[in-house]
Amino acid sequence: MWVLPLIWFGSAVAAYIYSRQYHIPSNLALAALPAFLLEATFYFALGQERWRARLERLPPAAVALILTLSAAAPYCAAALAFGFFRWQSLAAILGLAGVASFWYVLLPKKGAADILFIVFMAAVFLANLERREYIDPYPKLTLDVLGKVMWIRIGAFAMLSVRRMKGVGFGFWPKRREWIIGLAYFVVFLPAAVLADWAVGFGSPHMPAPGWTRIGVLGLGTFFGVLWVLALGEEFLFRGLLQQWIGQWLKNEWTGLALASMLFGLAHLWLHAFPNWRMVAMAAVAGVFYGLAFRQARSIRASMVTHALTVTAWKLFF
Repeated sequence: MWVLPLIWFGSAVAAYIYSRQYHIPSNLALAALPAFLLEATFYFALGQERWRARLERLPPAAVALILTLSAAAPYCAAALAFGFFRWQSLAAILGLAGVASFWYVLLPKKGAADILFIVFMAAVFLANLERREYIDPYPKLTLDVLGKVMWIRIGAFAMLSVRRMKGVGFGFWPKRREWIIGLAYFVVFLPAAVLADWAVGFGSPHMPAPGWTRIGVLGLGTFFGVLWVLALGEEFLFRGLLQQWIGQWLKNEWTGLALASMLFGLAHLWLHAFPNWRMVAMAAVAGVFYGLAFRQARSIRASMVTHALTVTAWKLFF
């Protein structure tokens, strides 16, 4: 299995570049690395259909128990390395992960339970509860990102391997057709983005600092970072789950697309400054094109490409 060592190597290289950029002492970066490699391994397993299929041969309760215990491993690795381990924190992480993991073991796989699950997962994420359990050993060495990634992983695993949600197209690497669809909707979105930006006064475009090598490295790093974490998590929730569910409940997939896009926009109300209505408007418009990519490909991997290209362009040129 050559992919997993490649993930470890890439994570180590990214950690080295990040530590050099923010002048993090090498001993602290090395101490944090095992926890990040551990979470990267669990997160990588999420995107492997063969691995998930093996896990799903177990009874749902056994799957939920494994997910719950895996949530604590990165915290333990980081807390023991930096000396901030607390039994209360471990219990809190296990408790929250246990609720998410056993949700569909104890509750029916129906609309009301689905809505409550989404509300619970979003509330924990937005409340930044994991921030209380992690102590940053150095400025810019923010260990609570381990908790955020863990929470995305637990929620996705609970939906895919306990509830057995279908029709999502979950995965890290898009197929050729999904790359093409995702890129096409990004290109179509650009004129709509310009009009929306002009209408709401979202921001002023600018050229990044000179240096094509720097721009290329920054662009690639931003794109794949967004693709595999931010876009994957948000597209799974808003397109893979909500857009499908709302379309099924209302028996109209276009209504599902529109309402999911509106909810996606509203989720950005707290970004940077509350209430950020400009961001809400821009995100809602972008969500329409993400939803169109998902609808055509029947896979969130296509909408992830549109999403990641959009965020990368925003980071580089706005």
